[in-house]
Amino acid sequence: MDNRILIFDTTLRDGEQSPGASMNPAEKLRLAVQLEKLGVDIIEAGFPAASEGDFDAVSKIAKKLERTEIAGLARTSKEDIDRAWGAIQHAAKPRIHIFIATSDIHLEYKLKMSRDEVIQATVDAVRYAKSLTQNVEFSAEDGSRSDRDFLCKVFEAAIGVGATTINLPDTVGYAVPEEFTDLVKYVIAHTPNLNEAVLSVHCHNDLGLATSNTIAALNAGARQAEVTINGIGERAGNTSLEEVIMALHTRPNYFALSTGIKTDQIYPSSRLVSMITGIMVQPNKAIVGANAFSHEAGIHQDGVLKNPMTYEIMKPETIGLSTNKLVLGKHSGRHALRSRLKEMGYDLSDEELKIVFKKFKELSDKKKHLVDEDLEVIVAESILRTKDIFQLEYLHVTSGTTVLPMASVQLLINGRSVQGAGYGNGPIDAVFENIAKLAGTESELLRFSVSAITGGTDAQGEVTVRLKENGLIALGKGADPDIITASAKAYINGLNRMEYLKAHPAKDSVVL
Repeated sequence: MDNRILIFDTTLRDGEQSPGASMNPAEKLRLAVQLEKLGVDIIEAGFPAASEGDFDAVSKIAKKLERTEIAGLARTSKEDIDRAWGAIQHAAKPRIHIFIATSDIHLEYKLKMSRDEVIQATVDAVRYAKSLTQNVEFSAEDGSRSDRDFLCKVFEAAIGVGATTINLPDTVGYAVPEEFTDLVKYVIAHTPNLNEAVLSVHCHNDLGLATSNTIAALNAGARQAEVTINGIGERAGNTSLEEVIMALHTRPNYFALSTGIKTDQIYPSSRLVSMITGIMVQPNKAIVGANAFSHEAGIHQDGVLKNPMTYEIMKPETIGLSTNKLVLGKHSGRHALRSRLKEMGYDLSDEELKIVFKKFKELSDKKKHLVDEDLEVIVAESILRTKDIFQLEYLHVTSGTTVLPMASVQLLINGRSVQGAGYGNGPIDAVFENIAKLAGTESELLRFSVSAITGGTDAQGEVTVRLKENGLIALGKGADPDIITASAKAYINGLNRMEYLKAHPAKDSVVL
């Protein structure tokens, strides 16, 4: 059996279904470029039938990338398949990914179909997709809760009409490793033509077992892992790419499995996803969390100083976490900035560099030294965002122990300047109240959180907000050395994301 594992990244599709984690086309394209640099084999770029925005983003990614397979998700309808093919047809390596549920509970309550009808729908869909491209994947939604023999029968039928990859999802995160191992082995033993296709697994993290289940499945014979950066995704998330990769990388003596992932691009990829989505990585997150390579206990520190491997099973440099960062300041020139940005994966045009350099100089006047995280924020705010409806032009706040907090705000709304002033319970509340009044929004603020991007009292404050309006949830993110300004930027970013969601409504949300 081939011990090469294919990595199927679904950050742009399943990962984007994290509440509020919507991305605009520019952000999706930037992330896709980074995923190709990371070395993933397949990128599931989206669900083209879900919205015009998703179709356009998938199309742009398909045309841009040169090496990675680009997959478009589709249900078993001809319309979905045509839409998926329309978006990915220009890719160097296109893949149509078809799914239908196979568990009895889904058949009875969601699909209202018999088992025979599901098999027929599978055969018709895969056969039609095969007429468009040779690369077709079939997924049995809720496979881990399906009748085993029926599951094998569906897989056999799909392969029989041309499916080249068969995916076994643990859609609701119900499986445990021993059980999932047994299921994978059963599918391999009881699907007669499985040798004609690659067996894939797609696990969710509802019980915190997504990585364990995925690794168990790979050890049992599956040869494709469906994952997301930082484990983001619907509900509790998906299998974390970085956890699977580093488990295989760190324990080759046990697994004897390989991938094409460039591990030194793991941390930059993690940072980019966090920056784009506004979803912070928890400090104790394996591999990429802020505490992953930190040691506070005296005994641990003493051991690490003598030999890092006493308490570290991985080197930070292996995942691209550099301990020797080039620090830039107000005297640094364009060449140094371009060079550092290129090392970070940002290959900017002259016009883009001009914009970023201006922002860089502005921040340098407020902050003595700038590091990678500062540069990431500048690029995100200057280049990655599409044209915003709301822009902050002016902000003045008064607050203290003996005065009533008041904010004066001036916004640019679709190119028109508007201003207002008012009071609040605190300076940030005053800012938010006035922005909301000027923007005419009915959004509800669900969450507000603050963190420092780097150490030091002059560090940029990073603010994340979560907004809700008419069932839509949008995350907003802003950064600035002044925490009140950062809060205003985050709130405005959230409002712009909300407007994007309104303009590009998704018809369906899909979880495999």
